[in-house]
Amino acid sequence: MAAVRTIYDGDTFRVNIDGWPAVVGDSMPVRIKGIDTPELRGKCQREKEAARAAKQFSVARLREGKLIELKGIERDKYFRLLAEVWVDGVSLGEQLILGGFAVPYGGGTKVDWC
Repeated sequence: MAAVRTIYDGDTFRVNIDGWPAVVGDSMPVRIKGIDTPELRGKCQREKEAARAAKQFSVARLREGKLIELKGIERDKYFRLLAEVWVDGVSLGEQLILGGFAVPYGGGTKVDWC
């Protein structure tokens, strides 16, 4: 189980992870596995607006959730945790895709949101 500390954007946030030593479990950055959301510092106004909407969606889900679970945890190239994120038994990544806030992502070239 994880407690959300801060939310950076639609697919990246920081958590405190119960049962992990503070050196690796406090304020750990997490990126949602298998999706990509627009960037807040995007290339065009359209991407920036879409990024704010994606972040607002994630903020609402993560803040209202009672149980945040990280599954299938790996490390990404930026040393963040790459994980499936489940909020009260529902995949946040799938919710973001279904809501039009994210696209599936398996690595490689990202979508041009502009």
